[in-house]
Amino acid sequence: MPEMKRVLIFGGKTGWIGQMMGELVKKEEGIELFIADSRIQNREAVAKELDEIKPTHVLNAAGITGRPNIDWCEDNKPATMRTNVIGTLNLADLCDERGIHCTVYATGCIFVYDEKHPEGSGIGFTEEDAPNFDGSFYSQTKGYMEPMLKEYPTCLILRVRMPVSDDLFHRNFVTKIVKYEKVVNIPNSMTILTEMLPASLAMAKKGLTGVYNFTNPGVISHNQVLDLYTKYIDPSYTYTNFTIEEQAKVIKAPRSNNELDTTKLMRDMPEGIVINDIHTAYELCFQRMKENLTKMGWLPDNMPAEFKKNK
Repeated sequence: MPEMKRVLIFGGKTGWIGQMMGELVKKEEGIELFIADSRIQNREAVAKELDEIKPTHVLNAAGITGRPNIDWCEDNKPATMRTNVIGTLNLADLCDERGIHCTVYATGCIFVYDEKHPEGSGIGFTEEDAPNFDGSFYSQTKGYMEPMLKEYPTCLILRVRMPVSDDLFHRNFVTKIVKYEKVVNIPNSMTILTEMLPASLAMAKKGLTGVYNFTNPGVISHNQVLDLYTKYIDPSYTYTNFTIEEQAKVIKAPRSNNELDTTKLMRDMPEGIVINDIHTAYELCFQRMKENLTKMGWLPDNMPAEFKKNK
């Protein structure tokens, strides 16, 4: 693989992860950053942009997850496929033709606990396991994609799950569950972006390819996350649990709950990259979040109204 010199990011203009990756690349010495103008479903425009910029590495953070959540995809299936399937394959294919390393920020929400991987057992799904969850159309499209994407020798596929940032941005998993009337309490593998996104850049630099479970090691439950929110952000916050059966009545599509095995990720991680277990990573994340929200003037007592439903 060529040395990282020119990085082109798709989803870098408006995308959550794409914008964060742009900020990370900007800090790297000797690397030029480009933000893609073309949309990944437009093959001709993508090909033209690749040929003009001639990136050594492409980061694909473009994708449809729906607003406010993946239920949107149930009612917008062609639009979801256009980006999540056709577009993603387009970009991977065009990069492969040109020998460009392509990192895809994919999803680990293509599995659900089963007899071989029971909840709480510590037995996680590996990179070799075939997707076993297609309850939502979003997960279905991602499940179709992965077996095809991994046939491209220039492609690095990162299975992100329930991503978390150091703020209360609306895409943050914490923000989503804080605003729900009720939450299920199930342990899951999750991705703390402050730790994991620099790791993705290091992996791309190293020229790693193939599929990786891209989560912090271990699992954490929804209640444990909300307890940390109460500890660091809002001591007056309260939450209520309900069962998966009760949840099913208020959502259009079932949700994926699983544990991903991070053995391969930790084994291949470039030197100097620190990835904490999920409990440590979450604790540090909430400490940073408290600091950030205090600087913004939200804390101690100016939290926006939408976070105050339980008061």
